Amino acid sequence: MNVRRVVLDVDKAISRPTLLEIARAIASVTGVLGLNITVTEIDIETVGTDVTIEGENLDVDALIHAIESVGAVVHSIDQILAGSQIVERVARKR
Repeated sequence: MNVRRVVLDVDKAISRPTLLEIARAIASVTGVLGLNITVTEIDIETVGTDVTIEGENLDVDALIHAIESVGAVVHSIDQILAGSQIVERVARKR
């Protein structure tokens, strides 16, 4: 299956790893074409981030391993897009 986008909820300690260290680890995974790390919350000890990764044939396990190898923690996989094209979410009206 061609995984093209992965969105992860990732936490890190305030001091380490830096966002740049996390970005370098993710970029080193085969198939990654681009990524976005956005800080969503900061408290006394941790920084919460949303990490969006796009590419071709992304290996989700390798991405998680790369992030955790630098000292961050993946809390959840929040979105996966796969197939020959990217299909954006369409909000349902209720």
